[in-house]
Amino acid sequence: ERFSREVALAAKLQDPHIVPVLTTGQTEDGLPWYTMPFIEGESLRARLERGSVPLDEALRILRDVAEALEYAHARGIVHRDIKPENVLLTGRSAMVTDFGIAKAVSAARDSASKGTLTSVGLSLGTPAYMAPEQVAADAIDYRTDLYAWGMVAYEVLTGAHPFASRTQAQLMAAQLSEMPPALAGVRPTLPPALPDLVMQCLAKEPQNRPTDATTLLS
Repeated sequence: ERFSREVALAAKLQDPHIVPVLTTGQTEDGLPWYTMPFIEGESLRARLERGSVPLDEALRILRDVAEALEYAHARGIVHRDIKPENVLLTGRSAMVTDFGIAKAVSAARDSASKGTLTSVGLSLGTPAYMAPEQVAADAIDYRTDLYAWGMVAYEVLTGAHPFASRTQAQLMAAQLSEMPPALAGVRPTLPPALPDLVMQCLAKEPQNRPTDATTLLS
């Protein structure tokens, strides 16, 4: 029931930069399902693997993702798993997929275990893009997505994840306590305000990140 409720909320997201949920239901034996449209193009991960992303293209992608976050956050939905694999590129637009689905899976697991994910020390997300509060299995909100956006932005703008050489355990430790090298130093030719914004998103404490996704668009 919780899975279905969360997917139904995600289905209400109708924005040009969000891959929509089309239909939901359950099989005869009670397995919940949902459908989404096929997006012709490639993922941001595939684009990164093809080589460096020119600045104008990178800014367009990051802006589209920020617009998706702004729209969803205004409706009380946090993605929880922003990463290059969940950003699809089609034409000249970027679309975020699996919006709200992470929360639905979390809800289903909570119900199955008759407890909460945090109570058993688990977290949901991808370690390379997880905010410190996710790693620690603490409460999360929209600022968790802003941290992940910052990690994606850092990778798109530099061509490499700042903690790329780490093991999973080292990655999670770094997310908790280590700041990436200053973006302005890694790529000094960027417009001055951009590195500052990205590094602010990567603040370890949520209250030190931008106030909302709209700030990413200004």
